[in-house]
Order: sequence, then structure tokens, then C-alpha cells
Amino acid sequence: MMRRLKGGGLGIDFIGRARTWFILSGVLVAICAGSLAIRGLNLGLEFRGGTSFEVVSERDIPTAQLREAVSAVGIDGVIVQQVGDDGYLVQTEHVGADLQQEVSRIVARQTGVQPNAVTVNDVGPRWGQQVSSKAIQALVIFLLVATAYISLRFEWKMAVIALLALVHDLVVAAGVYSLSGFVVTPATVIALLTILGYSMYDTIIVFDRVRERTRAASASSRRTYSDIANESLNQVVVRSLNTTITSLLPVGSLLFVGSFLLGATTLRELALALFLGMAAGTYSSIFFAVPLLAVWKEREQRWATLRARVSVRQAEPATGRTRTSGSGEPASEPAAIGPRSAAGPRPPKRRNGKRKRRR
Repeated sequence: MMRRLKGGGLGIDFIGRARTWFILSGVLVAICAGSLAIRGLNLGLEFRGGTSFEVVSERDIPTAQLREAVSAVGIDGVIVQQVGDDGYLVQTEHVGADLQQEVSRIVARQTGVQPNAVTVNDVGPRWGQQVSSKAIQALVIFLLVATAYISLRFEWKMAVIALLALVHDLVVAAGVYSLSGFVVTPATVIALLTILGYSMYDTIIVFDRVRERTRAASASSRRTYSDIANESLNQVVVRSLNTTITSLLPVGSLLFVGSFLLGATTLRELALALFLGMAAGTYSSIFFAVPLLAVWKEREQRWATLRARVSVRQAEPATGRTRTSGSGEPASEPAAIGPRSAAGPRPPKRRNGKRKRRR
């Protein structure tokens, strides 16, 4: 395995197992889409609007206790999160100035700090709607520009499949956020746009290699489109894996070390989206985009004819009979005839009717 990795190829039949990859992707997308439809996303204050109260306290109190104390003043949907080891973040719906002061006093009393130590951030619902609208516009513009570029650079079928791969990565990343309940912030949207570009880059690299190899294939080739696509994918898969691993290592450090161990929760939204997007982008470019492209291209007349011709050649018995070409004419390689080919080498010549004996 290590020798094949160093040589730049793995020799894996990716296209032959396309059905397995499609089933796996279908199950994954179905789970994520179902979670998005049922549970939805945990949108931050920047998107839904509201008021947040942040405090740092040396007193360790349960989040449920702090939630009940704030809800007692008549506020519904209170969210309390522990930030790091000694920080608390209380999020409520948009409240007025008088109610903000009252909630600040409750949070200060529960955490054992002065009321002026509580940081209050108020986000109006209109501003949150504007942020959501801008995020959707940025996503749509990115998808349109990426689709137009691939259509001009390659062909429309590759553009459609690349777009499907991007949708696949978006649904998977958003589905994991829905399943885990992590807060979606503007940093999450920025990270998603970043990894969409990464996924597009990875897919273009593979498509470029496939196009280069299939363009040189002629009608007399003995390899089908699936064979050429599989060889091309094996040639670039090591490069893609190396790029992904070297990219996931620093992002994983931000996510697991900076966020979970050191308590830097502000890095969690950005690092988690980057980590999920890079992993999903690599998977979709290798196990989804190229197999789907091969299945689609095999239905074209040119490649379907070539596949039928290759199947006939592979089905011919390896005998000495005259073979026929695809046009029905005899092939240029007739079977060998004569005693030399049938019975091996001729015996040595005799002198005067007898073999020469060695003394």
C-alpha cells in the first residue's frame, strides 16, 4: 500500500463501486435533509434577532438554574450556554431597555457579580433578516458564477455534476449543524462559502484529468470512458488526499484544541464548518462526482459504441481462429499455421538419412 501511495496511484475500482457510493451518499443526504426539515438550524442572534447577556463569573452554577431564573420574568425561549470554564451566555428574544436591566440584575445575582459586569448586546429583527438575505444572495451568486465557469471551461454535464456535488456538501454540512445543535453565525456562513470554493477546486482538478485522458481516446481504443475515468481518478486521488489531510490538521487543531480544550467557543462555528466542508468536499469529488460523470457519459452514443466494441473484444476466445474487427472485416492478425506453430520447433536435419551423433 505504501509503495502504491508513493507511486501516485492506488489501483482502486472507484467507478465499479459507483452503486455503493451512490447509496451511501443518498443515505447521508437523506438523514441530513430530514434533520433540517424536522429540527431546523439553531440560528444565532445575528439571523433571528434578540438580546444576549454575557458574564464571566467565578461561581459555578447549573445552566438550568440560570435559565429558570431568567424565564421567571416572563421571557420565553431563553437559551443559556456555558462559555469556557467561567463564562455564561444568556440569549433571549428582543426585549426593551427596562427588561434588559432587570435581566442583567438577575444574571448578576445568580452569578455573584455586579450588574455592570454583564455585557448586553441587542440585535434587532430587521438587521437579522438583512444578514440572512445577504447570506442567501452570496450563496446564490457563488453557485451561478461557479456553474458558468465550469460550463465554459469544461462542458455542461461536468458543470451540472459539480453543482450537485456542491449541493451535496452544503446539505451534509448544514445537516451536521442541525443534528449537533451548534449555533449558526455569520462566521459559519463565511466558512461554508470558503469550503464551497475548496470543494469546487478539488472537483475541477479531477475533472481536468479526466477530460485530458478522454480527449486522447480514439474510436479504436480498448478502454471505455469508465476505465479512463477510473485511471484518471487513481492518478489524482493521492494528491487530493494529501491536500485534504494537510488542510484538516490545522483546522482540526482549531476545532478540538482551541474550541473544546481551551474553551475558545468563538472559533467553534468557523472551525467546525471548515472541517465538515473540507471532508465532505473531498468525499464528493472522489466518490460522487466522477462516478456520476462516468455513468452519465457512458450513455452517449460515442462511448456506448466503444463500450460495446470493447465488450465484444473481451468476449472473443483466445484461439487461433481469424478474428473480425468492429466493421466485420477480418483482423490483421491471422492465426499461425504450420507444423512449427502447432508442434513446436522442427527436429534437426539428418545427414544421409540418419541423425548426427555426438561422440
